[in-house]
Amino acid sequence: MSRETISQSISIVHPISLSHGKNAEVWDTTGKRYIDFVGGIGVLNLGHCHPHIVEAIREQATKLTHYAFNAAPHAPYIELMDRLTAFIPVDYPVSGMLTNSGAEAAENALKIVRGATGRTAVIAFDGAFHGRTLATLNLNGKVAPYKQKVGVLPGPVYHLPFPSKDNGVTCDEALKAMERLFSVEIDVDDVACFIIEPVQGEAGFLALDVAFAQALRRLCDEKKILLIADEIQSGFGRTGQRFAFSRLGIEPDLILLGKSIAGGVPLGAVVGRKSLLDTLPKGGLGGTYSGNPIACAAALATLEVMTDEQLKHWGVQQEEAIVGRYQSWRARQLSPYLGRLTGVGAMRGIELVNSDGTPASKQLTQLLSLARDAGLLLMPSGKSRHIIRLLAPLTIEPAVLEEGLNILEACLAALD
Repeated sequence: MSRETISQSISIVHPISLSHGKNAEVWDTTGKRYIDFVGGIGVLNLGHCHPHIVEAIREQATKLTHYAFNAAPHAPYIELMDRLTAFIPVDYPVSGMLTNSGAEAAENALKIVRGATGRTAVIAFDGAFHGRTLATLNLNGKVAPYKQKVGVLPGPVYHLPFPSKDNGVTCDEALKAMERLFSVEIDVDDVACFIIEPVQGEAGFLALDVAFAQALRRLCDEKKILLIADEIQSGFGRTGQRFAFSRLGIEPDLILLGKSIAGGVPLGAVVGRKSLLDTLPKGGLGGTYSGNPIACAAALATLEVMTDEQLKHWGVQQEEAIVGRYQSWRARQLSPYLGRLTGVGAMRGIELVNSDGTPASKQLTQLLSLARDAGLLLMPSGKSRHIIRLLAPLTIEPAVLEEGLNILEACLAALD
């Protein structure tokens, strides 16, 4: 199967061609089976082809495959927004809009905060990833490969260190950097918003420091700055609860959604304070495909499956399996390259480091190949591409999870 017609600027982690999948397993076009710890990069929290979602897609496809909501509203969009806003665990009135992707949600959030505040400056964080569109590129917390060769990006955007126990940056260090930023770079009164991931994904599943999150919320309240939580990867049960911001003891003003919102069908959303979502003039928000009826049906089915009880059960089950196995590997000194376990809940990363503490990027590349040959798909992350992202479906069968961890264990032990 030729790939000459596909842009060579698209980077491929696993040079295989998949044909089908079921829950946490996929098969390539040669018939080889793999256990999937990638999950479409966090899109498949409910696994491949969840029967309830597939049936919802099938049923909706016989009724209405598309209508542009801003031309004429349709029932699936309206029903989903009612269910989705009720699913957001905050105490204020919520409204929102649907988008085609997480990146598009971020783009629209920037428009909303500009309209609401009359300010343009945005503060993001080192290691952040918010998308590949032009405005979101500038929000991302690293240059390579996202910002290379594309010239001047929309701004102004400033970056601060991301405080986390997983990267060694303390709350005090981040607050001092913020103090310097407002002293040297920009007046705090010119800042429209902060945008932050409660758990950074691309950076290697780094969990935000709780004290910093609460200090940031207080600052935003004091200075009338809006706080955007990017829950595109950490949301919809990835950490074992609906959204990761809940563990921080704060409520963001806007929340970005995507990835696992619709079981693999392209969909995203911006939700938050109703007063903010109503700021722009009529026509300021919208889109042709945004909130496609089939995607809405898939999202409604997803929300029906994602009860709090189920999320807690899945999250605890997966967390206990991963943490327990990791602790066993550490105790047995399975590999000299085994570093820290990052993240929270079922959103976990495993760091590979050399004896001097530097990133073991070469060994991670080797691990990807060894695991793939053994029937396990893994996803790299981290600034130096040295952290394994574990994104198995929350619905993975315990026996399949154990099989995948067994493969990972054998491959870690084989690293040279």
